[in-house]
Amino acid sequence: MKKLNSLICLVCVIGAYQSFYAQEYASVLDNNTFVPEKNSAVYDYSENNLNKETISVSEVIEKPADYKRRSPIYDFSESNLNNVDTIPDYINKENKIKISGTIYKSDGVTPASNVLLYIYQPDENGVYEMKKENHKRYVYHRAWIKTNEDGQYTFYTFMPGRFLHSNELKNIHREIKEPGKAEYALDAFFFDNDPLVQGLSESCRSQLNKSVLKLEKKNDIYVATKDIVLE
Repeated sequence: MKKLNSLICLVCVIGAYQSFYAQEYASVLDNNTFVPEKNSAVYDYSENNLNKETISVSEVIEKPADYKRRSPIYDFSESNLNNVDTIPDYINKENKIKISGTIYKSDGVTPASNVLLYIYQPDENGVYEMKKENHKRYVYHRAWIKTNEDGQYTFYTFMPGRFLHSNELKNIHREIKEPGKAEYALDAFFFDNDPLVQGLSESCRSQLNKSVLKLEKKNDIYVATKDIVLE
C-alpha cells in the first residue's frame, strides 16, 4: 500500500508537468503576426500624433519579439484587469466553484498589490479545449486577475475533470507575475474531495497543503479560500 501511495504521488507530479508543457506547446503561433484585440492598449493613442493616411486601427501589426514563446499570462484582452475574473462557460457548468484569497509578499504578512495570477484548466471531462485567435492556439478555459491594494483575488470557475481519464489529480494550473519580476508557475490547485488525494500518503498530502482547496457547498456553488505567499 505504501508503494502504491508513492506511485500515485509521483504520477500526480509528472501529470501536472505534462499538462504545463501541453499549455506551452499550445501557445506556439502559426505565423509571425497578430491582430490586436478590440480593447487592446494598441488603440490607446492620440490621433494628433498619427498619420491617418498610413495607419488604421484595423491593420495587422507585428507581434512582440517573444510572442511565440512568451507565457500566456500576458495574453489577456482586457485593457484594465481587476481582481475578479470568470472562466468561460462558467454559467453553464454544474459544479461551480468560487476560489478567493489574498496574495501576500514573501514575509507572509504584507498584501501584494498589482500581482497577475493566471489559471487554466481542462473541462469537466478532463479535456483541454483548444481555441484559436490572432493565429495563436490557447486553452479555452482560462482566466486572469490583478490583485487590488489589499492583495485580494477571486476566480469563478468549475470542477475540472481528470486529465484524459488518468490517475492524475483533478487540478487547475496556476502561473503568477509579480511587478518587476519574471513570471513563474505555482503548484496547481487540487481538491480535498478528490478520492485520489484521500489515497495519498501523509507525507505526499503534506506537500499539497499549499495548493489543496477545501471546498464548502453554499447554495448552488462550492466555495474555497486559499491565500498565496510569494517566493
